[in-house]
Amino acid sequence: MTSGESSGRIGRTAYDEAYPRAADALTLYVWRTPAFHLTEWTAAATIPVIAVTMVEVLLSALVFWLFWKGHYWPGLLLAATVSLLSTVAMMLSRMGHSHGRANQTRIAIDLIAPLLWWWAWEHGLAAYGRPLEPVYATMVLWVVIGGSVAINVIEGLVLHRHNMQIHAWRPIDTQFRLASAARNANLVILAAALLFRRPDSGLVLVAWWTLISLIVHAVRFAQLTELQARRQKIASWLDR
Repeated sequence: MTSGESSGRIGRTAYDEAYPRAADALTLYVWRTPAFHLTEWTAAATIPVIAVTMVEVLLSALVFWLFWKGHYWPGLLLAATVSLLSTVAMMLSRMGHSHGRANQTRIAIDLIAPLLWWWAWEHGLAAYGRPLEPVYATMVLWVVIGGSVAINVIEGLVLHRHNMQIHAWRPIDTQFRLASAARNANLVILAAALLFRRPDSGLVLVAWWTLISLIVHAVRFAQLTELQARRQKIASWLDR
C-alpha cells in the first residue's frame, strides 16, 4: 500500500497479496474483482468491519425467512450477496481494517448462518410443493448439518494443532477446497437443482456431497495425525 493509499484506499497489488490462495471457486474466481471494489470503497469510506458484518447478519436472517417460506430464488440471490459481503469483511480484516472481536463475529456468522439456511430450505420444501417424507427429511438434514459441523471441527483442530488450514497442506487439498462442501459450494448445488425445479433433490445432493467431503477431511486429518505421531514436519505447500 502506497502512502497515497494509507488514508483508507486499498491498492490492487496489496489486495491480491492478501487474498486467500485456498478457497472455494466462488470466492477465488467470481468474487475477487467485485469484492476488491467493495473493499476499496468500504475502506475509503471508513466503514467499520462490524457494520459490514451486521448487514451480513440482517441479510442472513432474511435469507432464512425466504427459504423458510419456499421463496428460493430471492433467497439465493440474497445468499450470494451475503457471500460477497463476507468476502469483503474477510479482506478488510486481512488488511488490518478490523479488530479481533469484529473478526470473531464475522467467522461465527459464516459458520452458523448456513446451518440455519439448510434447515429453512428443508422446511420450505412443503410450501414449494416438493416436501420430503418426514423421516427421510430428518435424516437428510442431520447429514447436512451434522456433517458441516464435523467438517468445521476438523478444520479447527488442524488449524489449532498445526497453525495451518487443512486445505493448504498439499496441492490436492487446495484443489479439493474449490468444491468442498461449505456455504458457497452448497448454494451452487441448490441453485443448479432449482433450475430443474427440484429443490428437494438439491438438498439430498448437498447431503451426499457433505458426507463425501467429510470422509475426505477425516482421511486427511488421520494422515496428518499419523505424521504428527511420527514427529515428521508438517507445513503448507503454499509457504514453500
